[in-house]
Amino acid sequence: MILRSNRARYFASLGAGSLVAFSLPPWGWWPLAFIGVALFARLTMQVGTRSRTQFWLGTAFGFGWFAPGMCWMWFLTPPGYVIAVILFASFHGIASAIGTRSLYPIVALPLAHVLAETIRFSFPFGGVPLASLAISQSGSPLVGIVRIGGPLLLTWVVLQLGFLLSRSVVAPQRIHLATCLALVALAVGVSHIVPRGSDTNETRNVAAVQGGGPQGTLAINTNSRDVVDRHLAATRQIMATDLDMVIWPENVIDVDNFYDSKERIEVAEQAARLNTQFVVGITEDLNRQYFTNAQVVVNEDGTLGDRYDKVRRVPFGEFVPLRGLLETLGAPVDRIPRDALAGSDIAQLRVADTTIGVAISWEVFFSGRVNEGVEAGGSMLVNPTNGSSYTGTILQSQQVASSRLRAIENGRWLVQISPTGFSAFVSPTGKVYDRTGVSEQRVLIREIPLRTGRTIYSNLGDLPFIMVMVATLGSLVFLGRKRNSLS
Repeated sequence: MILRSNRARYFASLGAGSLVAFSLPPWGWWPLAFIGVALFARLTMQVGTRSRTQFWLGTAFGFGWFAPGMCWMWFLTPPGYVIAVILFASFHGIASAIGTRSLYPIVALPLAHVLAETIRFSFPFGGVPLASLAISQSGSPLVGIVRIGGPLLLTWVVLQLGFLLSRSVVAPQRIHLATCLALVALAVGVSHIVPRGSDTNETRNVAAVQGGGPQGTLAINTNSRDVVDRHLAATRQIMATDLDMVIWPENVIDVDNFYDSKERIEVAEQAARLNTQFVVGITEDLNRQYFTNAQVVVNEDGTLGDRYDKVRRVPFGEFVPLRGLLETLGAPVDRIPRDALAGSDIAQLRVADTTIGVAISWEVFFSGRVNEGVEAGGSMLVNPTNGSSYTGTILQSQQVASSRLRAIENGRWLVQISPTGFSAFVSPTGKVYDRTGVSEQRVLIREIPLRTGRTIYSNLGDLPFIMVMVATLGSLVFLGRKRNSLS
């Protein structure tokens, strides 16, 4: 395929990005990511080192990828959605402009685009690590790679294979296709023999309560008591007497002070009835500026045990960046009248004699937050969340995919629990059990094996891989400029 005009190339690049978008949940078929990347790679190879053209090709690719993949953000802030899509797409435009001016662009370009994703995962306002290539591969045979290098290494593998495939299509007599197959076989093989944690021969019987109810709702427009009543009604259906913990989702209880509230008494009554501890999601009012978002352990006698306050907050969902400036400019910020106060706790809770890693909602998209709980001794993982603000299932489906990645990365069982869906148990191999429907009222009960040990990625984190990628890309760019200066 040779396109003669830049306009045609830009539209084709937009289409390539759209293929990547539709490899993502809830639409996706994971091979579409490779097809989209290969098509984009073929387009970039047609235009040489013209930086302006490469920038717009990369930006069009990113726009086609992020506009559908991140449209859940529209329900938080329409202006923020538009700005985020354009900004993140431009990261890939810059990556294309840099990578094509290096020695061996077929190697440098995948590295440049992985580093563009690395920046997107952390900047601005803490980053937005959704709609990622790693998420698109949560159900593919390659997903075990995250045990070695987390989402960044998996992203690089997808990009590098896509670029190699683009060459094999036009030059099948060369070694590119064989190289692709060898890389896939090696990556899959290694991911199955590296450490993945092990069972401790202990289990915990866990109940996860999804109260049900409508989606597309905001806290400022709903009665928070209705949410509590739904979860109490679902909990009263539990008749098991051998539970080790009951988990309620994120911010099910919204009060001024949880300890002094009737909701604590009601939860305590259920804890006493079932003779087990509850892990409940609460928000508390601090003042006119701030509220807290936490998971709290309620003991059988009604006293409060351990507590974890959410550290990673949702920009424009739980806090408004640059609030003062936006208010001065007349921007609407009344949907989020107060900001969540970020916690500083280690991401773990002690429930009876069990340490669990905790990532509240948004935090499950950040591999480092989840790994922190495992470092602290977590033998299982819990992701209490609340997706009821969003219409549709784009965010919720990507969250299940992220929970699968985090479970595999850390070699732990993970419990995802939401008030309106999706809730599920996820095994250390990424298999999803007992997934609920949207708005369904349901209690999930499963015996969870506790696990110990750590994967390579859990021990190393992202930094070593980022350093290697930066060094390699920098060397290739330097050598490319040196070659051009001599020619």
